[in-house]
Amino acid sequence: MDVLEVHLHSAVVAATGGHPGGSGLGYGATAEEARTGALGEMTEMALSGRALQPQERVQASYAELVARRSADRVADPLTLCLEAGSDYTPDRPLQWLPMTRLRDGEQVLVPAELVASTPDDLPGAPPPGGWLTTPISNGQGAHTDPDAAVAHALLEMLQRDGNATGFRAMDRGVVVDLDGVTDPDSRALLARLDAAGIDVVVKLASTEHGVVDVYAVGCSRDGSEPVPVMATACGEAAHPDREAAVRKALHEFVAARSRKALMHGPLDVVARATPPGYLDAWTAGHPPDRLAEEDRALRAMLDWARRPTGDLVDRLRDTVLSRRSTVRLADLPRWSGDDLHAHVVGGLHAEGLDVLVQLQPSDGEAVAAKAVVPGLEVETMSYGRIGERGVARLLERGDPLVAVGSDPGGWARVLLTADAEQRLGGPAWFDRAGADARVGDLYALYREPGRHVVALHLQKELA
Repeated sequence: MDVLEVHLHSAVVAATGGHPGGSGLGYGATAEEARTGALGEMTEMALSGRALQPQERVQASYAELVARRSADRVADPLTLCLEAGSDYTPDRPLQWLPMTRLRDGEQVLVPAELVASTPDDLPGAPPPGGWLTTPISNGQGAHTDPDAAVAHALLEMLQRDGNATGFRAMDRGVVVDLDGVTDPDSRALLARLDAAGIDVVVKLASTEHGVVDVYAVGCSRDGSEPVPVMATACGEAAHPDREAAVRKALHEFVAARSRKALMHGPLDVVARATPPGYLDAWTAGHPPDRLAEEDRALRAMLDWARRPTGDLVDRLRDTVLSRRSTVRLADLPRWSGDDLHAHVVGGLHAEGLDVLVQLQPSDGEAVAAKAVVPGLEVETMSYGRIGERGVARLLERGDPLVAVGSDPGGWARVLLTADAEQRLGGPAWFDRAGADARVGDLYALYREPGRHVVALHLQKELA
């Protein structure tokens, strides 16, 4: 699907009466690496659904559960980065699922929508007041080794926490100078991109928690993307070692070009790159109305799909493609250990953060992991989810989207514990209308509709 001829693999296991099925996309420097990644992502989705859909959920309020089990055995929703302005109170009935706290092996109940990775993981009626927030796939991992699956899940959480208010519409333009990069796969890919006339830039989101959180963006120099939406591709990565982080971000960026063309490009382009019968089989089993979970995401991507490459690049120039400052790759953290799980978990524990995990085994060797770390944040600019860390970061930058003290006027209250409010200096507020305006027509960078939904909608328009 791209001039670069790099590996992007898709894996799908069909739903059956006893299994919800799943799909995944994988990439890498070799076909085997890409195939393994696709199978891993597919496994995350399939095992999450199989584990959670039949699982009985506890329905009670946080206050009731604390009285029954003690506060130590129930995750406080106020630490889980709720949506600003939520009507949550400790007396609101919620549905809960168990996770294991790695620090001591104790079982901890967590709101079900934080354990789930898709709405399909939670069949049946929601609690009386509805779900606290939309389930997302953050914090998933899969492997044949449970520790490796957990490490993968935690690095995804750290990646998204580090860039929650630092890229896309909030891009700070911090470019990583790749002079001296030593990883041979990274060097080879950079050379291939340059030869193909594609400018790529790696940017820094964060070095918190001892990980290098970077992302790669870019586009062709002459606007010659085979499908215009490829110009909006982004590859993200977080790893304790700078070289590993850059390698992953670059390969994901290249894969994202083809992924966006596959997911949202014209059906004739998709047909040329997929096996005979793929599109007919997929569309027969996945009606478009089941894949468009958000009207806003569908509208945003439909708008982009109608635009030429140059228009899309112009929209990204002041944010995603901006270059305002530079850091040297050589100044970012290195790590050369051999126990990634111990390093990442140990680092979070050293910061006083708990790691909650649910392992979801298969009938074979594969295992999926879902992780929750109270205190980490995600989806601030899309769903308005923000906590103490997000408020502190934006205050430090002088960003006008947050305030502490009295309500500036119709803003959404950030739901925090009493201790968090004391550390911040008072009640915190988030300007959700301002955040929506900041995101504007870049929402398609945050949430995307499902495979081929955009193409099918455009096909109907032309019919």
